[in-house]
Amino acid sequence: MNVRHVLVLPDRDAAEEVAQEAVDRFGLPEEPQLFRDALAGEDDAEDAQWLVVVEDPQERLDTTVLDALAAAYEGWLEAP
Repeated sequence: MNVRHVLVLPDRDAAEEVAQEAVDRFGLPEEPQLFRDALAGEDDAEDAQWLVVVEDPQERLDTTVLDALAAAYEGWLEAP
């Protein structure tokens, strides 16, 4: 089973830093993907969040640690 963890961050800089830190900290085989996601019902581009999608095919990543990583950058781990 291929598990994906989605970390939600407030801006691109935070998302890029979290993605790099995830690679460094967890020894990920590939760079997490970054996506921009507008909040539901919002037309203003300023209200867009950034998503960091971390692939976890072996289900070895601790969700508590991922959530703490995102929280350090004012974000959170999206619940599955």
